[in-house]
Amino acid sequence: MSGPVLSVQNLQTAFRVGGQWRWAIEDLSFDVAPGETVAIVGESGSGKSVTALSIMRLVSETSGRIQGRIALDGRDLLALSEDEMRKVRGNDIAMIFQEPMTSLNPVLTVGYQICEALRYHRGLDKAAAEAEALRMLEKVRIPSAKTRFGNYPHQLSGGMRQRVMIATALACKPKLLIADEPTTALDVTIQAQILELIKTLQDEEGMSVLFITHDMGVVAEIADRVVVMWKGRKLEDAPAPQVFNTPVHGYTKALLAAVPRLGDMEGHGRPLRFPHIDPDNGEVRGKPVEAADTVKAEETPLLEVSGLTTRFGIRGGLLGRLRGRVHAVENVSFTLQRGETLALVGESGCGKSTTGRSILRLIEPTAGTVRFEGRDVTGFGKADLLNVRRDMQMIFQDPFASLNPRKSVGAAIAEPIVVHGLARGAEARERVAELMRRVGLSPAMGTRFPHEFSGGQRQRLAIARALALSPKLVVADEAVSALDVSVKAQVLNLMLDLQAEFGLAYLFISHDMAVVERVSHRVAVMYLGEIVELGTREAVFANPRHPYTRKLLSAVPVPDPARRSLRRELAIDEIPSPIRTLDWHAPAQALVEVAPGHFVRQAV
Repeated sequence: MSGPVLSVQNLQTAFRVGGQWRWAIEDLSFDVAPGETVAIVGESGSGKSVTALSIMRLVSETSGRIQGRIALDGRDLLALSEDEMRKVRGNDIAMIFQEPMTSLNPVLTVGYQICEALRYHRGLDKAAAEAEALRMLEKVRIPSAKTRFGNYPHQLSGGMRQRVMIATALACKPKLLIADEPTTALDVTIQAQILELIKTLQDEEGMSVLFITHDMGVVAEIADRVVVMWKGRKLEDAPAPQVFNTPVHGYTKALLAAVPRLGDMEGHGRPLRFPHIDPDNGEVRGKPVEAADTVKAEETPLLEVSGLTTRFGIRGGLLGRLRGRVHAVENVSFTLQRGETLALVGESGCGKSTTGRSILRLIEPTAGTVRFEGRDVTGFGKADLLNVRRDMQMIFQDPFASLNPRKSVGAAIAEPIVVHGLARGAEARERVAELMRRVGLSPAMGTRFPHEFSGGQRQRLAIARALALSPKLVVADEAVSALDVSVKAQVLNLMLDLQAEFGLAYLFISHDMAVVERVSHRVAVMYLGEIVELGTREAVFANPRHPYTRKLLSAVPVPDPARRSLRRELAIDEIPSPIRTLDWHAPAQALVEVAPGHFVRQAV
């Protein structure tokens, strides 16, 4: 039996912080065998990405320090000069990063960027490099590869950009591919395509893969072995079936317990709380229990959306004439009761976020009505709109972008209280302190600035600010999609607790079907700006009737290592463009009731 392709022994990586060296990785050892996929799992700060950067020797020598041994086919990479290491990167070891848009040069075509690697590492001339680059684009199943060859990164979707990154990484036939969270930012169907593509290419090329992720469902789909990390240390290293079926360490058990699985809700009528992971020892505390019954079925719904349509004009030419329209939201209708969670699900570009923003009139809708407590807010002037927004608040996906970096978090939470004239001075500060306590943060943290908090803490602050005006409706736009599994569980539990305490109604916008099943009462599935299926959570998940809903559910990664050997059909389709010509008219369709309370869009 040949030796490992990669052997990491006693790896220690430190960074200079405030004049002192602090260890990010301590005494880490593992091997990657030929043709094997090893997954390194753990949450933010566990040392996963630092491990990848250490292997690639991409840690700055002025602010970082690497010790130990990293051997590629027996050759110690830490003993190589920078010139020698430059020949290894992209040639013997290739890396795919989480965000392809920051890895691809925006001013160069994608074809040129693949050619660049081929000419540098393999010494091909221009014609040969272009032919090989085109072959690689076809190999990663990019449709119309000849046309895409001359595209710039911004002209491609997220899934297509990630395929280009894979093509670039594989162009020089590396022995080892390092994939650092390559699917975290992708929709569930695109993620399934990328995972299947990596497995297929691995079989064809016989390369080894080091896959870095915090998603245990993804790990089960792709990994032969699993290395579990926490706070820079390795806690567990075993074959994937063993890690999933008989985990040894408490943190591994906690990670698995915090992952929502499709089907978890069987036998549960109400949303289900998540188990809590102790941040000090990484172990799980408590068991999942049903949330309180909060839905108040009244004669008048809290929110009634009818025929909501939002379109954006596309102008071009010297005179800036209107040339077409983006049909972002098309004839959307639904209701929401007090204390209810309605999940709005679908892939990027389907119109979920635009629907939420149109309801709050952060974006002006083109047509339709939005009634809140029986009043049509689409016709409100500034004064009336300001008043109604006290009762309708929004939590955004990126709390760092929605918090003023130059303002303390206490001042940011106090701002809506002061603007609406609810309190000032000491009274406002006391309300801020109470809000911070409500979301599990110390009031003393109010003097800090957003950059001094973790992602999960910033999301808690965003929730506190949304609650500052005691709203009745909260639009949560992908509010937990960027969070680690245990932090996500904590924030979702907090939202369920606040719903029980204050009777909040949530419009929960998400593409994570497993989370949606866990927290929602009803589900609306969106595709190309339209709701294609609407019903109770039980009806939509147990008996999906629309083909797109079934496609979404089938693409969800399941934390079951038995699925490692499964092979899906490698699809290359993407959601069609919502851009329409000026004379386009929507086909006559309507939501038809196929069972009590269960509606599916059909032609009429």
